[in-house]
Amino acid sequence: MSTVVAVDVGGTGIKAALVRDRVPGREFTVPTPVAEGPDAIIAAIRATVAGLIATAGAVDAIGVIAPGPVDAPNGIFVSAVNLGWNNVPMRAILRDEFGVPAAVEHDVRAAGLAERVLGLTRGVRDALTVTIGTGIAGLITARGESIIGATALGGEIGHIPVHPEGEPCPCGARGCLERYASASAIARRYEQLSGRRATAADCVALLPDDPIARRVWDEATVALGLALATYTMLLDPALIVLGGGLANAGALLRDPVRSELARRVTWRPVPAVELSPLGGRAGLLGAALVAEAVI
Repeated sequence: MSTVVAVDVGGTGIKAALVRDRVPGREFTVPTPVAEGPDAIIAAIRATVAGLIATAGAVDAIGVIAPGPVDAPNGIFVSAVNLGWNNVPMRAILRDEFGVPAAVEHDVRAAGLAERVLGLTRGVRDALTVTIGTGIAGLITARGESIIGATALGGEIGHIPVHPEGEPCPCGARGCLERYASASAIARRYEQLSGRRATAADCVALLPDDPIARRVWDEATVALGLALATYTMLLDPALIVLGGGLANAGALLRDPVRSELARRVTWRPVPAVELSPLGGRAGLLGAALVAEAVI
């Protein structure tokens, strides 16, 4: 039996929960104080952890996940542009303050780990888990092992160029998948074309009656299908799992992506495409698994 604190740090919110034997208790979210600077974000994490430990009485470990390059073996968040972080030694900060083991990990790798242990890719030797939210990234599973690459940047499918001369991306390239198929891109592109603000979820709701929402959504699913076709040709997955906030669109996301992938993969078997059953809990569950590993 184990009780751990799981924390998922995002650009707008810090999600947290006590997780007992891989079952999250009450989850809550506090705003990420980005405007107050990186030290304020660290302070918010510390306060969140302290509150959960006070509730539990004692915990066995702490797991924290965040976007951007992570040096997991040394417990350091190397950088996170949307958080203003550079070389934050989060493991040492938490371990020294609370006296229990702590671990850190990339948010998408953690969500992919949860999918491997608790979700659809459990027991699947070759798979891709794609998390689609503000950005897009994935966890590669090949021959039963997670592949992170030579510089720990494997799985950055969001920066596959789906339109080589397309929109400039903050990464410095052009036409990246994230610029067309992420939740933030869908919202931005809808506003550009319509002059009206809408979230990605709003665009989904508008699909039956709004031709602009339909255009933006179709461009997003075509771009995602194209990127997944590229991935399929390189690594031959048996299963592709779509997760993250955009997966809440359900079949409206899954079905056109399946169709576009099948349209582009013509001469070989098409991998299955499914929606993650873990929903918005994948990150927290992954953070809990990361914490569990250091007990």
